[in-house]
Amino acid sequence: MKQILLGSVVFSKSGRDSGRFYIVTEIVDANYVKIADGDLRRIDKPKLKKIKHLKCESAPVEKIAVKLAEGKKVFDAEIRSILRAYNGSI
Repeated sequence: MKQILLGSVVFSKSGRDSGRFYIVTEIVDANYVKIADGDLRRIDKPKLKKIKHLKCESAPVEKIAVKLAEGKKVFDAEIRSILRAYNGSI
């Protein structure tokens, strides 16, 4: 199983948001992360989600991971454009 890191693309396996792709915007602790998709879940109000309800799809997106780590502003449009390829594959 791939490790979930800051900027990773993840797939929600359960809950109301199941079946959608998200990007990890913050790692809260060993059990929880905050995720956003730039559409229903904006970057300014990410969803708190248990890691066990997520499936890691890819390595961290370098551009987003660097911005999040440095505390720079990440735009919803950036997240949507990255996730467009994943959501089209469903």
